[in-house]
Amino acid sequence: MHEAETPVEAVSDNLIRDAYGNVLNDGDAVTVIKDLKVKGTSSTVKVGTKVRGIRLVESDDGHNIACKIDGIGAMNLKSEFVKKA
Repeated sequence: MHEAETPVEAVSDNLIRDAYGNVLNDGDAVTVIKDLKVKGTSSTVKVGTKVRGIRLVESDDGHNIACKIDGIGAMNLKSEFVKKA
């Protein structure tokens, strides 16, 4: 095996990726791919909800996207539940 034939899984980077492997950046728009319950309330973020102007953050609890969602307010999301719009 040549050095140029490194498997994709072996590449370790600090980039935040969506559920489909697309690299996310500050200010991107994303779409929620799964209904998400909002802690502390009876509301949910429905599948297909579009979120604009995300901020990438690092937290210990696995949430790496900070955003504001219309009708709900500010919240944090995990990148595994969104896709780049």
